[in-house]
Amino acid sequence: MTGIDAGFDLAVIGSGSAAFAAAIAATGKGKSVVMIERGTTGGTCVNVGCVPSKALLAAAEARHTAQAAGRFPGLAAQDVPVGLPALIGGKDTLVEDLRANKYTGLAVGYGWETIRGSAAFGGDADGPVLRVTSEDGSETRIEAKHYLIATGAAPWVPPVEGLEQAGYLTSTSAMELGRLPESMVVVGGNAVGLEQAQLFSRLGTRVTVVEVLERLAPFEEPEVSAAIEEVFADEGIVVRTGTTLTAVRRDAAGYVLSTTAEGLRAEQLLMATGRRPATAGLNLDRVGVKTGALGEVVVDEQSRTTHPRIWAAGDVTGQAQLVYVAAAQGTLAADAAFDGSRRSLDYASLPRVTFTSPALASVGMTDAQAAEAGIGCDCRTLPLAHVPRALVNRDTRGLVKIVAEAATGRVLGVHAVAEGAGDVITAATYAISAGMTVDQLAHTWAPYLTMAEALKLAAQTYTRDVDKLSCCAA
Repeated sequence: MTGIDAGFDLAVIGSGSAAFAAAIAATGKGKSVVMIERGTTGGTCVNVGCVPSKALLAAAEARHTAQAAGRFPGLAAQDVPVGLPALIGGKDTLVEDLRANKYTGLAVGYGWETIRGSAAFGGDADGPVLRVTSEDGSETRIEAKHYLIATGAAPWVPPVEGLEQAGYLTSTSAMELGRLPESMVVVGGNAVGLEQAQLFSRLGTRVTVVEVLERLAPFEEPEVSAAIEEVFADEGIVVRTGTTLTAVRRDAAGYVLSTTAEGLRAEQLLMATGRRPATAGLNLDRVGVKTGALGEVVVDEQSRTTHPRIWAAGDVTGQAQLVYVAAAQGTLAADAAFDGSRRSLDYASLPRVTFTSPALASVGMTDAQAAEAGIGCDCRTLPLAHVPRALVNRDTRGLVKIVAEAATGRVLGVHAVAEGAGDVITAATYAISAGMTVDQLAHTWAPYLTMAEALKLAAQTYTRDVDKLSCCAA
């Protein structure tokens, strides 16, 4: 042992959004905090998730916009060359700046200590302790009144013959490539797979998406899946749904893939098959912290684990893998630990966005979920061909679907495929949180020539034929 640090109010394992939110909340209450991180400060979102992927997606969209300029009379399509090393370098600079401003700099400003190393729980008569092993093998013992597990999640791949031997890209390593591949197979048709597929396709790679379930975006509404499949077809992305990758081998030309449908070849293989909670090596069994079948830490509504002094927040809990959920859970845990708060989070109006172009966004119930809950629902779908913003953009790909309770008209869910769908869904989130009905939505102000107006127009379809309305008609 190189030292004993005792008397911390909160010891946080991890340094992502959940970790920082909890640490900020705790220091705001006058509590002492120590943070343990074995890798790069900032967690998934800023380093390898939201920030770098959206930065590259924005660049790919800029190139695609130039290539698609011909849809406007008087403009000619332009083919923009891609300098991938410079593009990756710009992304890295942005990530470094945000990490410094929003993570490492904040830790210094708030005054908590960050210890580098791998943490594992141990215990004695006085309760749990952490043993932190640094890269040089030295060990530090940390004791605290409360502990927060915020170790996030890591990419997971299913067992496939030859996959480990052949190697593969994850969404992390794909965003570090030094050369743009001529072809790529993306395995996984959910959010990460969809974003990465369109990203590389728009940069100039021939992309094929393989999804084991029967449609892309399989957990979204069927209309949403159909819309994004049409978009991908329009952009030349090959889609193979209902298809399982069964074997992988590699030769001089790249990957040779066997599937349940047909053989595929590609220069690169990207596995986007999900993420699993990162709990290995924490010795959670030593302190009586229960985990689930996928390794997730089991927590109650206040983010407390099965040990009264140990809490968990963020992706490690196996709940919605969204950065704003992680942050909310981190603050929730700090409030419960130090204030005895019994508040909980309401996930009924939790929005999510997949940042393809057009984007996919949803909040609340799907049609099927309402039926499973025994709620009689009345659902209406508005194609973007009826939305003035889409018409002036000369891109009417997409839709807005409202799921409403038949008896009351209360909005239960909204699902959108549109440019700016995330902004549309933010308005829908407020509507669901407020318990609004479709009639109230139909009579709420909406600025003309915004995509958010599509939400009002979709609500108007419950009582009117929007084909027979003039522009701005109330």
